[in-house]
Amino acid sequence: MTTEFSRREALLRTVAIAGSSMMPVAPVASLAAISRNQSAVGDIDAGLKASISASGVPGVVAMAASAQSVIYEGSFGLRDRGAGTKMSNDTIFRIASMVKLLTSVAAMQLVEQGKLDLDAPAETVDPTLASAQVLTGFDAKGVPQLRKPKKPFTLRNLLTHTSGFSYPLWDAEVLRYFKCAHGNKTLPRRPLVFDPDTRWAYGGSLDTASRLVEIASGRSIDRYFREHITGPLGMKDTDFNITEQQQAREANLHTRKADGTLVSQPKEKLVVATSFSGGGGIYSTAPDYLKLLQALLNGGRLNGGDILKPKTVALMSENQIGDIQAGIMKTTNPALSNDVDFFPGNRLRWGLGHMINLDPVADGRRAGSLTWAGLYNTYYWIDPTAGVAGVIMMQILPFADHRALAVYRHFERGIYRAIRQA
Repeated sequence: MTTEFSRREALLRTVAIAGSSMMPVAPVASLAAISRNQSAVGDIDAGLKASISASGVPGVVAMAASAQSVIYEGSFGLRDRGAGTKMSNDTIFRIASMVKLLTSVAAMQLVEQGKLDLDAPAETVDPTLASAQVLTGFDAKGVPQLRKPKKPFTLRNLLTHTSGFSYPLWDAEVLRYFKCAHGNKTLPRRPLVFDPDTRWAYGGSLDTASRLVEIASGRSIDRYFREHITGPLGMKDTDFNITEQQQAREANLHTRKADGTLVSQPKEKLVVATSFSGGGGIYSTAPDYLKLLQALLNGGRLNGGDILKPKTVALMSENQIGDIQAGIMKTTNPALSNDVDFFPGNRLRWGLGHMINLDPVADGRRAGSLTWAGLYNTYYWIDPTAGVAGVIMMQILPFADHRALAVYRHFERGIYRAIRQA
């Protein structure tokens, strides 16, 4: 408890200073020097080029920043192997679950305003959630067995993935349930797989949280983002719908075959979506997303755009789930995702929007860093201790592709090597 309290107090002091634009001079100066150090930048460039060449990854955009400035940006390889189109920093990516951080920020904005409560039953905002039931198994005929949860889940449960919702992609029981429930209107559309607060499971919690945001704000989630997050931060390429001009900058998805080769997939047909969810389905660029990370690294503001208070940023960065292990998932569909354990042996927990590594990563991020990812191998991290955030984007399936992760790790190590040398 003392260690956790001390970490919280240190983080509160850090973001409070950042929010007052008084970050310590030496670390910022050192980080800013990286972008001017041609040797350091050249090393990161060379490492990324070699890494994508060795891994067979078609292309990548990678960026890192301090709270005040971009310290590294690079784009290498191709958007589409078939067409030979080169990657560029403004390449559009489908970032899938990385929208969950935007949804978490939106929810916490409404908590600050008193329009949402972290610990009130979510069903008080959305009464349809009162019908949630826990899946306990299947009878001899394969019929799902359900019961009422021992207590209702809250917004805090939703933001920390301790609500009981679980995605079928990483939960065989939920996948079986969906097959049984298909077309059966007597069964709940989505079951819980445990009582709230008892376990961690990655699932549709943030989809549900986004609905709470819509109800509490009176805005659809796409409009809410534009008015309160992406607009104030100048994230002009981040939206659920893109134009033809933006699609011309989009990276093609590549799927990895069993023999390790990649096949370029055609771009999706542009259809204007009218319903949205805060759990996935959004587009962005590395420069856009880095603005969000910088704002959080800077105590909730960037270039005059205030999105959160420093104390809220600090709260989101704390372990909210105690000793419950988080972040490890076993796939039910290897074509879409590998098994997931990004930091084997590391103690992983969850804050209000991010995964937290309680232990430092060798040659990389410090203890207490924050991270998550998107299905198509897009990743971010925020390291409050080192004062750096990074984002790397690729368009590959399956998720947690081993070769894509190797590129990610190479980039992270390069950034921290440059920091050590600054």
